[in-house]
Amino acid sequence: MTGRQARPEPSKMEGSGDDDIQPLLSRERKKVSTCCSSRCNLAILAFWGFFVVYALRVNLSVAMVEMLDDNATLPKNGSVEACPPHSNSTQQKYVKRGKVYNWDSDIQGWILSAFFFGYIVTQIPGGYLAGRFGGKLLLGFGILGTSCLTLLTPPAASLSAYCIIVLRVIEGLGEGVTFPAMHAMWAKWAPPLERSTLVSLSYAGAQFGTVVSLPLSGIICYYLDWSYVFYIFGAFGVAWCLLWFLLASDTPETHTTISNAEREYIISSLRGQHSFKNYVPWGSLWKSLPLWAIIVPHFCYNWTFYTLLTLLPTYMEEILQFDIKENGFLSALPYLFCWMVMITAGLIADCLIKKHNFTTSAVRKMCTIIGMIGPAIFLVVTGYIGCNYIMAVLFLTISSALGGFSMSGFNINHLDIAPSYAGILLGITNTFATIPGIVGPVIAKALTYNHTIAQWRTVFYIAAAIDVFGAIFFTIFGKGVVQPWAINH
Repeated sequence: MTGRQARPEPSKMEGSGDDDIQPLLSRERKKVSTCCSSRCNLAILAFWGFFVVYALRVNLSVAMVEMLDDNATLPKNGSVEACPPHSNSTQQKYVKRGKVYNWDSDIQGWILSAFFFGYIVTQIPGGYLAGRFGGKLLLGFGILGTSCLTLLTPPAASLSAYCIIVLRVIEGLGEGVTFPAMHAMWAKWAPPLERSTLVSLSYAGAQFGTVVSLPLSGIICYYLDWSYVFYIFGAFGVAWCLLWFLLASDTPETHTTISNAEREYIISSLRGQHSFKNYVPWGSLWKSLPLWAIIVPHFCYNWTFYTLLTLLPTYMEEILQFDIKENGFLSALPYLFCWMVMITAGLIADCLIKKHNFTTSAVRKMCTIIGMIGPAIFLVVTGYIGCNYIMAVLFLTISSALGGFSMSGFNINHLDIAPSYAGILLGITNTFATIPGIVGPVIAKALTYNHTIAQWRTVFYIAAAIDVFGAIFFTIFGKGVVQPWAINH
């Protein structure tokens, strides 16, 4: 992995070498300010879109705690080894509101993972369609469909556990197109020297959606009942979709209010990085080692991310004995700091490339190492904290926060190696990276059947080991330049 180095001479073909940043830097002198620009407005609008995406995805994690009959779901043999209740806990006084269900641990695991069975199906088709026809409508209708289905969650749960599983699968189909569609749009909107900042800002909405939805879901459950969690977030999603259809555009060329200067700046900054072929080079794409260098860490990172995303509220309740209001706030805390770190890391990454002459490859690898090995270390340590509530929450928070660096690492590397096919590439890597969302919660639930700290420690060990492997793989094989198969010769 290379570090700081002298600026190279321009090559004959822009983007053909890992150190070829001189042409981009020369265009930077003609830069149109990002502040209040159309591309910045797109990032902010996308930020709230991914806020909705993750609010709709994770609200079930908190609501599930309230939807279950505690007496029916705890082990019958008294093998629970949880921490003692807090002295200030309201758990003894609190009575669950709304209907409760007798779903065992296996059913709970399938309900939590059902979303990803649909999510995995539409990744590659979503990326392909976004590349061919644009991502605006695809992303908008994907979120609109998921929002409407979220409103149907309470009646589906009343019918049976299998109805809610089917509903979650269909919701996954809708959300599966969102990230590939947005990646395809950023391939047309994000100047190379602003990619880390703009992409990180837009996708940071996912973390912020988690930050808000977890505690808010807890409050809603406490003062109303769990059904209102789905009604409120579903309605918010529908409202956002109306704004998206009204304000967003697929490309700078089709945007109605963008300035001529900004339009020309974006188009010129991307010159030489796109292919004009009418077909996708599938053979070269699948044989590309730099693509597999993204697939592997994406899979590994998501194993930890999805396990905690779906089961952290359960850990907070079963092991650390936090009540529903405390649970929501404390489960959100790791994602609050991850959101902050993600945006900050994007600014740092672009600064290292533009002002300190770091290669794109070096920056992506540094961010990936910090964003994967750092969380692994603190996750393992969490398993040995026991019932020290403060330290457990602190280490889980640090672990998730450091993960924010990965967004400026392998997570946006698709735009570096093949801008023309960024949507398809993200669809491919996200397909593999969705597998942990399907099997991770099921395996974690199976491993923690007695609800003991020792069993959760095993879950943390597995996640940490997978994270470290992914970071090593990307460090060895990752690249930071446009690949020959992705451009015209």
